[in-house]
Amino acid sequence: MKNRILLSAVLTAGLASSAIGQEIVLGAGYSDYSLRGAEDGLILSMEYNHRPFYEGKVFSARLAGAVEVVDTGDAFLGGGLSGKWDLQQDWFVEASVLPGAFIEGTALNDLGSTFEIRSQLAVGKQFKNGKAISLALSHKSNASTSSVNPGVNSLTLRWHIPLN
Repeated sequence: MKNRILLSAVLTAGLASSAIGQEIVLGAGYSDYSLRGAEDGLILSMEYNHRPFYEGKVFSARLAGAVEVVDTGDAFLGGGLSGKWDLQQDWFVEASVLPGAFIEGTALNDLGSTFEIRSQLAVGKQFKNGKAISLALSHKSNASTSSVNPGVNSLTLRWHIPLN
C-alpha cells in the first residue's frame, strides 16, 4: 500500500509541475470484474491530458496518463493517447487507449498479467468557464497477451479541470 501511495504522489507531483498541461480529470465510479468471485468496488481516478499535438476542426489528439485505485486495493497506472471530438452546444466525445500496469489487491481480481490496456469512451459537456463534466465507460484487459484475460469494466463520473 505504501508503494501505491508513493507512486501516486510522484505521478501527481510530476504532472502538477508541467506548466504546459491541458487538464486534470478527477473521476469516481464503480468497477465490475468479469471473473466469477472477484471483488467489485468503488474506483477513484486521476488523469492528465497534455496539450493536443494535433488539432483539427472538430478532432484533437493528445498524450494522456492515468492513475486509478479501487477500494479493493487494485491499482492501475497507464499512459497513451486520447482523442476528443467536439460536438454542437459544447458537448464532446472522448476516447483513449492507455497501456499500463495493473496490480491486484486481492487474488481473485487478477486480470492475468501486470500488463493491461485501458480503453475508454466518454461523453461530456464543457462549461463556459472551461471546466467540464463527463461520464466514461472503460475496460481493462491484457488483450489476450496472457492465457488468462477476464477484464474489468468501470463507469465513472469525471470532472475536467483546465490547467491553463
